[in-house]
Amino acid sequence: MKAGKYNRWLIVLGTVIVQMGLGTIYTWSLFNQPLVERFDWELSSVAITFSITSFALAVSTLFAGKLQDKWGIRRLIGCAGIVLGAGLMLSSQISSLWMLYILAGVVVGFTDGTAYITSLSNVIKWFPEKKGLISGISVGAYGTGSLLFKYINGSLIESAGVSQAFLYWGLIVMIMIVGGSFLVREAKSSSKAQTLKGIQEKDYTVKEMLKTKEAYLLFVILFTACMSGLYLIGIVKDIGVSLAGLDVATAGNAVALVAIFNTTGRILLGALSDRVGRLKVVSGALLVTAVAVTILSFAELNYFLFFACVAGIAFCFGGNITVFPAIVADFFGLKNQSKNYGIIYQGFGFGALSGSFIATALGGFVPTFTFIAVLCIISLLIAMNIKAPNQGVPQKKNTKEMIA
Repeated sequence: MKAGKYNRWLIVLGTVIVQMGLGTIYTWSLFNQPLVERFDWELSSVAITFSITSFALAVSTLFAGKLQDKWGIRRLIGCAGIVLGAGLMLSSQISSLWMLYILAGVVVGFTDGTAYITSLSNVIKWFPEKKGLISGISVGAYGTGSLLFKYINGSLIESAGVSQAFLYWGLIVMIMIVGGSFLVREAKSSSKAQTLKGIQEKDYTVKEMLKTKEAYLLFVILFTACMSGLYLIGIVKDIGVSLAGLDVATAGNAVALVAIFNTTGRILLGALSDRVGRLKVVSGALLVTAVAVTILSFAELNYFLFFACVAGIAFCFGGNITVFPAIVADFFGLKNQSKNYGIIYQGFGFGALSGSFIATALGGFVPTFTFIAVLCIISLLIAMNIKAPNQGVPQKKNTKEMIA
């Protein structure tokens, strides 16, 4: 269980610490109302900050692989942690929305995405035989960070005020990410081609990957999974009030429920994918999501039915996010994992932005859920039929081995 003289489980520990620090950005909704009260801004204007953060996070993954090649994994994660922490700490001094958008939006989002995808891809390379499990642990830590800091940041806002909360939040996150980076080690690419069930596993470059139809089909599946999950996360409280007739306090419990099941899905479905197959897990998650949003659209909701649907969607969203890095590695190899997954991961960014626009165009929750159900069925059919581009290519034997 060691790589050289270094225990690779220490790399997992370092990655978990880093991912927990990165996942704290998903507590942003706690800051919306306090910022409105502090500066008398419109709530919608403040809330758009997280959309900017999410989009910057997705875009950063396009460049993270190249930065890792130049700087190395430890230096890159450490620098990202310093800049991310500084962005949050400087947000304590803001006086305008544009400063908030630049610091808490662009700077925090870009550095968060850079450290997220490189640390995740790196730790997967250390465990090629357990890609699903390790991806689940890493991405699960990201979700756990958001769950824990829901209480930490909430307490900081209440005790110190929203501006000082940014300062302390940035300092804590900086310490976590930089500290975790010291345990991380760069995974060395093996010169030997890996095989999976006797099939040659090719290491695709980004250009080679983009020439395959499978890359675009995976993008469609990830876009569908992310849009359904992220749209629900953003408006789950409002759904409880509007569609299920719950009071505001009861509906608010759904926020914690989403965080718990999102994190649980990441860990359990990631491990399950190593046993039953990743695309089977994705197919099952898409089917459950389709059923859940259909119930939300057409059934007469009560307390238990509403929370069951919300829990199912959150669980499946977390699982899909976890399994996809391993799917990209299975399809296109581990050598260029950061760069290749960075391309496919744009499905997350577009999914984050599209939900609100589609809901506005369609005119409400019910037609939007119906549209999501249709997309899930389409993506389910794709997931059931898609195969790795190299599947069916017989393993080529080394010339020396053939002579021997």
